[in-house]
Amino acid sequence: MHRYRSAAAAALTAVLAATLSSAPAAQATAAAPLDQAHTAGRVTKSAQYTWPGVYFEGRFRGTGVGIVLNDAVNDYDVQIDGKTVATLVTPGRTTHWVRGLSNGAHRVRLVKRTESTWAAGEFGGFVAAPGGAVLAKPPARARQIEFIGDSMTAGYGNMSTSRDCSATGGVSRNTNTDQSFGALTARALNADYQVNAQSGLGMVRNYNGGSPELTYRTFYDRGLQHVPGDVWHNPAWRPQLVVVGLGANDFSTAINPGEQWTPERLVAAYKAAYHGFLDKLRARYGPGTTIVVSATAVSSTTTFADATGQVVQERNRKGDNRIRHWFYNDPALDRLGCDWHFSQHDHRLISGLLTDYLAKLPLSW
Repeated sequence: MHRYRSAAAAALTAVLAATLSSAPAAQATAAAPLDQAHTAGRVTKSAQYTWPGVYFEGRFRGTGVGIVLNDAVNDYDVQIDGKTVATLVTPGRTTHWVRGLSNGAHRVRLVKRTESTWAAGEFGGFVAAPGGAVLAKPPARARQIEFIGDSMTAGYGNMSTSRDCSATGGVSRNTNTDQSFGALTARALNADYQVNAQSGLGMVRNYNGGSPELTYRTFYDRGLQHVPGDVWHNPAWRPQLVVVGLGANDFSTAINPGEQWTPERLVAAYKAAYHGFLDKLRARYGPGTTIVVSATAVSSTTTFADATGQVVQERNRKGDNRIRHWFYNDPALDRLGCDWHFSQHDHRLISGLLTDYLAKLPLSW
């Protein structure tokens, strides 16, 4: 099947290029960047990051604001008072200015649109225009949601209106994680969120059997995906809800000659690894966190949904009723994003389906 080929190729190429160094330090501002900006993402103390959808929110008074960045790989949106005012395409080392605002208090939000598993971006803070001032950062939201998955969760190619997006800038120019179903759902619920998604990788098998020495689980613990052994830890991150979507890459392509799998061994290994991953999440976040194991239709197989459903049933039989199974599919999904991925229309539809599903759960908000 061709639908996920570009996603996997790009993701696995990036993974194998993980020896590249991260970006050098961005230019300094008067205050430490994270002292003046709220973020819930996997961001280091030096304000570096790789995961998609990372955002920084601040407040300022005056007629303008500068956003200090050092990133020649990713694209970003700049939002003022809830409205996108600029899209920065691989901006490099820069201070991007937004000027001509009414003289008063404003909110600014910078959000990373794209994936960059092999190189870190760096946020250097906000700078007020002359005569203004950067104000105290917004408080963290009480609700926290973590989204875990692959290209479908990352919003791969979701802004494209054609499955072949090569003529419109390719996957990166057509990707906006801020418009993925996870980000849309979290904002609708006024929750802080992380989108810890990496294209092309599966629970035990990657797309088309590529790079068998790696899986999504290789990278999950990392703050910076390209740094082996890195571990992200922030005791303030205690999500009440985790939504996991891993399995499309495990099962969407036929097993190739030379792979270690038979269909039966693959399902058995997938289920065992999923249990282990759920054990990790449960140990990390405690018994009160609701974990939604999600699955959708891929290719012509129901193996993905069947296997995840069995995992959840086994957990429930052992007494963990805060692990739920959510199968989402709808005939209105057009998959018009790059390489047959979800389109912006689809992500909005899925967000609505997820919001309706969550409304029926006893969440500990």
